[in-house]
Amino acid sequence: MRAWRLSDAFGINRLELQDRLGPELGPGEVRVRVRAVSLNHRDVLEVEHGIAPRPVRLPLQPCSDAAGEVVEIGAGVSRVQLGDRVVSIFFQRWLDGSVPPPAALDTVLAGGLDGVLADEVVLHEDGLVHSPEHLSDEEASTLGCAAVTAWHALFAYARTQPGETILVQGTGGVSVFALQFGLLAGARVIATSSSDTKLERTRSLGAWKTINYATTADWADRALELTGGVGVDHVIEVGGSWTTDQSIRATRRGGTVSLIGVLTGLEGRVDPHPISVKGIRVQGIVVGSRAMYEDMIRAIALSGLKPVIDRVFPFEDAREAFRYLEAAGHVGKVVISI
Repeated sequence: MRAWRLSDAFGINRLELQDRLGPELGPGEVRVRVRAVSLNHRDVLEVEHGIAPRPVRLPLQPCSDAAGEVVEIGAGVSRVQLGDRVVSIFFQRWLDGSVPPPAALDTVLAGGLDGVLADEVVLHEDGLVHSPEHLSDEEASTLGCAAVTAWHALFAYARTQPGETILVQGTGGVSVFALQFGLLAGARVIATSSSDTKLERTRSLGAWKTINYATTADWADRALELTGGVGVDHVIEVGGSWTTDQSIRATRRGGTVSLIGVLTGLEGRVDPHPISVKGIRVQGIVVGSRAMYEDMIRAIALSGLKPVIDRVFPFEDAREAFRYLEAAGHVGKVVISI
């Protein structure tokens, strides 16, 4: 097998494409021929800085989101068959429930377990779900982390209803999936970005209104204005501590802020007073369970939804894919095709 790995130091330039022996199958395990891997902001943090957000150990085989084909099955496997098209799940042993059990933290791909940036991987059958038939492998690979995170926030937790207003921050994978899922639910979506070009792209995807936070620094005031002073029902908060105060201010009484990302960093201050006065629910969202994946995939299959892919890189150019994502010029997902 061929796999991209960090051996003795962090940094995108230190990624090496290595030839390795593929692991033997144990009971309940499956060998997957990987066809595509999608990247997340977490992957850049891991490879470049060694955090995700917990410290990462070397050697590291990065990435958590793969799509491929089952080519070998071990003893006792019953959930998949040879030839099935499958997608890896982030927490390999978080199968159901609203929060991951403590033991699940040790089964994170590219965390407690090797990641999936390789031409084949061995995973337990419990850590796989079937790909939607109408999606290519490149499209299916985008579902592993960003999509289920957005699904978890909007439906497993908040129960988004038709006519509600959702505000999404930026144009990364989670935010674009939240835009798409919100539209499926009959909600209207406000998108923010510092780029007018990116905002135009969100409008083409169906965003109701857009806000350029580079030219409108108090974007919460603009969100309130757009909603007649009421505020939005739900904010998909990916910025972190430096944007959370505005997210809270932009949210209606009794609304929801889903804390997902830390793109602006971990330091800063959040004023708790408006949370209590307005009765806002602030919920941490960390990817999702296998049951959430399967609910989401049924919805994607029935609706025919297509993930938004910004760019696809060949396997041999994985370092360039990481640099492209790190530059943050993308709308949607960045994928590596194998």
